[in-house]
Amino acid sequence: MAKRRGNPNWGKPEPIGPVIPTITSFEQVVKEYKLTPDQYIRSTRLREWARRNKNSKYIPEALLEAWGFEIESTL
Repeated sequence: MAKRRGNPNWGKPEPIGPVIPTITSFEQVVKEYKLTPDQYIRSTRLREWARRNKNSKYIPEALLEAWGFEIESTL
């Protein structure tokens, strides 16, 4: 008998495990600084962190706009 070639699972759906939520760097910093959403704009520590990381980490656009930051587009 000839050896079967190819992937025998081709066309079969991949098993999907439980979705594990991930936390963003922004959310980690907010948790570390113990800030609530209404404190984000007034926080100088968060603003400084965002200034240093605005081009490499996720930061909500509304905050960047409120602080007047411009983002370098890599597209």
